[in-house]
Amino acid sequence: MKRHLVIATAAAATLVAGGTVTAVAVSNNDGAGSARSGAQISAQPAARNSGAQGAGTEGAGAQGAGGQGGKSSIRMQDHDASDREDIREANAAKVTAPDAAAAALKAVPGTVAGLDLDADRPGLVWDADVLGKDGKWHEITLDAGTARVLNQHIEHEDDDSGQLRRELKAAKTDASAAARTAAASYGTVTSVELDDDHRAKAVWEVETVTKDGKEHKLLVDPQSGTLSVAAAHGADDDGADD
Repeated sequence: MKRHLVIATAAAATLVAGGTVTAVAVSNNDGAGSARSGAQISAQPAARNSGAQGAGTEGAGAQGAGGQGGKSSIRMQDHDASDREDIREANAAKVTAPDAAAAALKAVPGTVAGLDLDADRPGLVWDADVLGKDGKWHEITLDAGTARVLNQHIEHEDDDSGQLRRELKAAKTDASAAARTAAASYGTVTSVELDDDHRAKAVWEVETVTKDGKEHKLLVDPQSGTLSVAAAHGADDDGADD
């Protein structure tokens, strides 16, 4: 986009090497000042700045305003040699799954399709998948200590996401309600996702961990809100629906 630059007399301080344009002085209040030619300034810095702003628009939109793009307030490594990552993350998180869902929807109004508590390079975060009211899929990264949005971007839509869209819109029990139902009896929720893979119908799949470190996989019916325990790890997924 071409920009028309009006340069005041102080613009002489910005002289740098490069292309030139003719400076135009702006009249002051008492009428003094007239169009003058011959003052040479560089148009290149303005062009570069304009280009940088244009190129950065997508990045700014992805991260949003308010200091996003930073680190989580809970510093934590992704790998745990003791293989107790879930209990370590659950104990450290200060933001619950329902609170993370609320923060995600404040950033991008729509419907939460999934939440995952994870230690990544930014630290301990909640990753939220949201089907926005704009019809697009958004991934939002939230600080697990403060619920502050650290990053957000639009996800590429899979070819088979149409079914998930329909199931999500038809669900009477949302991600927050599914998480609260599971947490009531099975500890801290570390993941919740509307899963329609290898199933006759979609179901909220919720993972929790209790204070003793025991992990649970639970299923919540998106229509009735009924809770059931999934089959043991490694068993056929079809058995989880029984």
